[in-house]
Amino acid sequence: MARKVIIDCDMGIDDAVALSMLLFDSRLEILAVTATAGCVTAGQANHNLQAIIAELDPARYPRLGTASPAADDAPAVNTQYLFGADGLGNSDFEVSQLQHGHQSEKLIGDILRSEPDDVSILCLGPPTNVANAFRRDPTLVALVDRIILTGGSTIAKGNVTPAAEFNFYFDPKSAREVIKSKAATILLPLDITEQVAFGFGMIDDLPLDSTRTGDFLRQILPFAFRAYRQQLGLESIPLNAAVGALALIEPQLFEFETMAADVETQGELTRGVLVLDRRPQTEWRPNVDVATSVREDVAYQFVIDQLVASSNQESP
Repeated sequence: MARKVIIDCDMGIDDAVALSMLLFDSRLEILAVTATAGCVTAGQANHNLQAIIAELDPARYPRLGTASPAADDAPAVNTQYLFGADGLGNSDFEVSQLQHGHQSEKLIGDILRSEPDDVSILCLGPPTNVANAFRRDPTLVALVDRIILTGGSTIAKGNVTPAAEFNFYFDPKSAREVIKSKAATILLPLDITEQVAFGFGMIDDLPLDSTRTGDFLRQILPFAFRAYRQQLGLESIPLNAAVGALALIEPQLFEFETMAADVETQGELTRGVLVLDRRPQTEWRPNVDVATSVREDVAYQFVIDQLVASSNQESP
């Protein structure tokens, strides 16, 4: 039986790669893809969601959830220099606007109520939508099968501040609420996902450009490779959302440890920092299964194989 999933993300390049991996996987029944503000604005995330789905054209179209504007205290983080003004490498995909959008947090709630205990949520961006859904209806916490989050860092090494990972930094209150909820939660921290490096040779490993998947990825990925080299002096790029997607479909690639976790919400220097209670006699309840290692030697190939398999499943 296919695993029922909601995919929630902020629609940047790594999220697009993750969606390319998952939308055609017969092991999954993707009930919805929901957009959230994060690496791009809510409006751009909604545009990118429609563009990604239209470009890939999966045989089974998921329901689409629209992002709401970010909270007033969300920091202004400029990621355009790495991902382009549109978050997709300045690809400027044209889309038809939805006549009636379904708000992401409401769509998540509707699906969980209609499919209690059967739906997993793969949260690849800031966990705003999941937290908002739980705020609207606290009973939803008991209805979700499990939540897989990409975010935080177990060693307080950041990618947006010296100490904080982007997803948790952007909306630390939501990250804290989701982690401290009683929902079964799996966490893929930055220090694990960034261990899987993607060099420019990845372009040659992608599906053929005669496929929709291959053509789409070749339109968005070269910008990231150039930007990381020119702006950061790096010869490879992280695809954190793609590695996070592996935790859903290939969990054997990771080792996990149950930990007691919280998120700092107000620190002047530590906003969004993942805090783990590692004292000999912890006073916090263990609440999250945290990935502590990844088989980086094979994870790259799993991503490539998944993309190629997706292209093979495309309808004519």
